[in-house]
Amino acid sequence: MAKTNKHIIIVRSPNKRLSSMSKESGDAIFQALSKYFTKVDMVSVSGINDLKSVILLKPDLVFLGAKYIAIDPNRTIDDANKVWLSEYFDKFHIAYTGSMRPAHELEQDKPLAKLRVLESNLMTSPFYVLEPDQKFTKGNSKISFPLFIKPANRGGGLGIDSGSVVNSITQLEKKVNLIHKNLKSSVLIEKYLSGREFSVAILRKDGADDYFLMPIELIAPADKKGIRILGQRTKSLNAEEDLLVGEGIIKTKITALAIKVFKALGARDYGRIDIRLDEEGTPHFLEANLMPSLISGYGSFPKACLKNIGVDYENMILRIVSMGLSRS
Repeated sequence: MAKTNKHIIIVRSPNKRLSSMSKESGDAIFQALSKYFTKVDMVSVSGINDLKSVILLKPDLVFLGAKYIAIDPNRTIDDANKVWLSEYFDKFHIAYTGSMRPAHELEQDKPLAKLRVLESNLMTSPFYVLEPDQKFTKGNSKISFPLFIKPANRGGGLGIDSGSVVNSITQLEKKVNLIHKNLKSSVLIEKYLSGREFSVAILRKDGADDYFLMPIELIAPADKKGIRILGQRTKSLNAEEDLLVGEGIIKTKITALAIKVFKALGARDYGRIDIRLDEEGTPHFLEANLMPSLISGYGSFPKACLKNIGVDYENMILRIVSMGLSRS
């Protein structure tokens, strides 16, 4: 098979403070695309000059592996002074994979995503937010225990562990203080959902405004209390069990919620919507990931594509690229 005469640049950020694909993920994408395209490069961008260099190369497509770069590389993920890569490439009419800036902004800010979901009359658990300079008081919320505590804008399970489920003010304050201290992040406090957890991979079909909806059930190892939490350690070790969701009412409900959330966030092409059931079996939106991990055999998105529609890693990457190239 002859290679396609297109130039694709995979863009990621080396700044570990920011949300970016890992080098392992970038390498896997590079190897897959190099089989099918004449010129594939991977570029690490740390500042505006790096982005200008990408523009000068005039690629046919940028495979986005980072949502933004910080103007000051020493600042944290919360710094408002950043360049959103999708918006930057739009300015120069360079095609790229995945969603545009507004969707990525909502995805990045979990409370804002939940508000958008609520505004769309969709289900998500009750919540409130504590900023780093705020202390918890009984008047902060009327949500009853148990509660789930996590950073408001971190991915990959960062800041989530067995201490994230709290049943008292003492436990809540301890977890909130740890997140404020270690991550300098706002804290999302929400009603704990005790039911099963699902991840729904969404992939647009070629040449159509329709999507493959591909759910898998995720079962984390139980902790000492018997609680199953998909935290950073479980995700990094790839330790969760992933099961194909059979046909039935649960699959219908979670896929219906997932695609409605995906569209409410303004997402396009592909992404992952995480959902958990409450004690009565009602699906609730947890969070979105519009730039999910793309390593073969790792992460919910590639697993869901293979289990649901038999699309292997290379073909999954090629489908994502094809959608981006359709805009070039």
